[in-house]
Amino acid sequence: MPDNPTTQPTSAQIHRWRKYVADEVAEGAIYRALAQKKSGQEKQILLGLAAAEERHEEYWRNKLGEHARPVRPSLRRSILRFLALHFGSVFVLALAQRAESNTPYSSDADASPQMAADEQVHEEVVRALATAGRAQLSGNFRAAVFGANDGLVSNLALVMGIGATGVASGMVLFSGIAGLLAGALSMAAGEYVSVRSQRELLTASRPTQVTLTAAPDLDLDANELVLIYKARGMNDEDAEHRAAERMGLFTCDCNPSFSLNPEARAEEFENEHEELGSATGAAATSFCLFASGAIIPILPYIFGMTGLAAVATSVLLVGAALMTTGGVVGLLSGASPMKRGLRQLAIGWGAAAVTYCLGLLFGTSLA
Repeated sequence: MPDNPTTQPTSAQIHRWRKYVADEVAEGAIYRALAQKKSGQEKQILLGLAAAEERHEEYWRNKLGEHARPVRPSLRRSILRFLALHFGSVFVLALAQRAESNTPYSSDADASPQMAADEQVHEEVVRALATAGRAQLSGNFRAAVFGANDGLVSNLALVMGIGATGVASGMVLFSGIAGLLAGALSMAAGEYVSVRSQRELLTASRPTQVTLTAAPDLDLDANELVLIYKARGMNDEDAEHRAAERMGLFTCDCNPSFSLNPEARAEEFENEHEELGSATGAAATSFCLFASGAIIPILPYIFGMTGLAAVATSVLLVGAALMTTGGVVGLLSGASPMKRGLRQLAIGWGAAAVTYCLGLLFGTSLA
């Protein structure tokens, strides 16, 4: 740790260093709060990060010397600390990863090279900690974002296209409700068929107990039992050994590493089925997710709004929802929430603009 500076720091340096102290204190508190909700190695890793932030805090306090005093941390780190204390989820780790990646130490001459390197390492450590949570969320989260966004964009495009033709607001509302139901039912049906088909494929692929039931009656000199085990992935030696066990040439499972015992994996296959979930549950979830997005574009019409005001309100509501879902995606991926939100917004509004122009074209043609 460096000694107290011999030269008096400038007011700009004092202000900046105080902010660094406050942020380091907040980051240490974030990691300690996360550690309280963890156990084992993950807890030790988080406490190690907190200790590193304390070293950085001490570095800046030494440089400040007599000018050191309590300062409020930045708004971002204050929010992170609150989330860590009350939630402690993968979202907090994703936010912490982004905070570590935005360190100013790499461009600040007052920061030591070791501290800048520390922050790079911290980002990678937090990234690794968040990986497991991201993996758990990826499937369900992808389905949720896809379902809600599909409802938002498709129904906004439908409402914009129908509304641009100049029809009555009641017709726009009816079209929006029809689009909601049609899309939600289509999503539900597709998810039901997808999950049901996947479960059936897994069932068809699961090894049966034929090696147990047929073995007593097989010809000892000519049978295809070895072929079963080869087809299940065993090499020649393992397959022959397992077949000999089944034929009764061995009285015990002489070498379990040879046997592999695929019959004992029946419970594992059942667990795989459970991870897929039920087809009915998947269908209901898809229906609700699509409907939750598709209802937003028609809210102004449900509450009696008409004309351009209804169209503008619908566009703004959907825009806010798209920014939210895009921001959450960016947050989880460790990218900029603003950029991801704007990307979702551009895609949604772009699709709506195309159908609106088509509606105007058809409306003019009909007139």
